[in-house]
Amino acid sequence: MSAFLFHIVSHKLRELDHSKLAAPLTEMRQMALDQPPPLDFASAIKGDRVKLIAEVKRASPSRGMIRHNLDPSAIAQVYANSGAAAISVLTENKYFGGDLSHLKIIKQSLTRPVPLLRKDFVIDPYQVYESRAHGADSLLLIVQILSRTQLAELLGLSHEIGMDCLVEVHNETELETAMQSGAKIIGINNRDLLTFQTDLSTTERLRPLVPYDRLVVSESGIKGRSDIERLQELKVNAVLVGEALMSAPDIAAKIKEMFNP
Repeated sequence: MSAFLFHIVSHKLRELDHSKLAAPLTEMRQMALDQPPPLDFASAIKGDRVKLIAEVKRASPSRGMIRHNLDPSAIAQVYANSGAAAISVLTENKYFGGDLSHLKIIKQSLTRPVPLLRKDFVIDPYQVYESRAHGADSLLLIVQILSRTQLAELLGLSHEIGMDCLVEVHNETELETAMQSGAKIIGINNRDLLTFQTDLSTTERLRPLVPYDRLVVSESGIKGRSDIERLQELKVNAVLVGEALMSAPDIAAKIKEMFNP
């Protein structure tokens, strides 16, 4: 695990202690089970063309502040109106400026149903229930920060309550772990979390190793139409795009430029 991820996970563990005191596991589990059935994230990103998972993201460690005065519901509505298949909501606060409340705000404000992906550093079953309780339909699991046992447990619990998981990898070893866990949706992160450099050749290298009965999402470093065309050739199912959209003066125009030749 990189030093960056180690610091995030350490902070997340402390955060979890406070969350569990405020709302114990039994209470959070009941809140999750009281929600309507989650939307089908996997079905939303299937198709003949590369689908867009558009991300609501205020800041990042590599870029700093991306969008001041973030209005999560307004951004999400632009994404939905522009044809996004799903919306990724970054809820990590310290390093990315996110907030768990953004999930519920977005879920309640959208005028058409779009699956929401909670993007955070999920390491504990409590967070699975917490995600569903706040309106997430699916969640991100990062292989680099999880043991095989943890990954299997979190995947199993998510599926038990009807949520899909985007299982993120960056190299061949992590991909093998994800495949052995039974993950159905593989996220290939083009960003090296040691150097923060992005390189789409990561997807080019790993995509052929994923059987075609799994869904593949390319994440990070996707900036323009040429990147989408490159990934379409690799038969990637979807792309997760955050910074290119959040930094655009006109988000709808940027989506159109990227996805409508």
